[in-house]
Amino acid sequence: MNIQLQPGKKIYFASDFHLGVPDYASSLERERRVIAWMDSIFPTTQELYLLGDVFDFWFEYKTVVPRGYVRLLAKIAQFTDAGIPVHYFTGNHDMWTFDYLEKELQVKIYREPISKTYNGKQFYIGHGDGLGPGDHGYKFIKKVFASSVCQWLFARLHPNLGIGIANYFSRKSRIATGTTDEKFLGEEREWLVIHSKEMLQQQHYDYLIFGHRHLPLDIPINGTSRYINIGDWIRYDSYGEFDGREFTLVRK
Repeated sequence: MNIQLQPGKKIYFASDFHLGVPDYASSLERERRVIAWMDSIFPTTQELYLLGDVFDFWFEYKTVVPRGYVRLLAKIAQFTDAGIPVHYFTGNHDMWTFDYLEKELQVKIYREPISKTYNGKQFYIGHGDGLGPGDHGYKFIKKVFASSVCQWLFARLHPNLGIGIANYFSRKSRIATGTTDEKFLGEEREWLVIHSKEMLQQQHYDYLIFGHRHLPLDIPINGTSRYINIGDWIRYDSYGEFDGREFTLVRK
């Protein structure tokens, strides 16, 4: 289905807020930046895409969710209450998102990439984890974490213990410490570039858009298509926007 943008409206894309790390104060400051950005785009938003790893860790027990993030949750509710669709892709850090956000905020949850058409432009959109060649260890772990058995076992842990363990490992990760700069590896070694080229052999897309990689990237492919990585809000505060004619990757 070809969706037409209303006059003056845009489609926005953001990814990898990683709220929760490395500590409360810096996470809150990042959350406030995200909220300020969402306030600024609210009047012109026709649809909003959040491309995963919004939270550095998220797990929904039957009656308990991680504390905090009320500002972001309320802002998302403001969008959906106004009739603005919010598309939420689970990432590798928040894959244990079940139905809480969908019920409370009316967001649309996606666990795999999707195809969309806006103003005649073909979009392929996803978080990006586990796509392309390589990274077989992570792909195996992802299958384990996605299993109902693994989720059931984790849910048996008291939230103080379960979420505490997850947050401990998050703080020890590269994302939490922020000491390792992301570097472009070259098209032949970037798995999402390779995946994009493979997808283009099956079908034409004007824009193949992902998060996960943390680097803002805009790479022409085949002369007619563009691989775009949205970047993150840890280093770049970057986002994407489509105005009905062109896609722009914006660094604040």
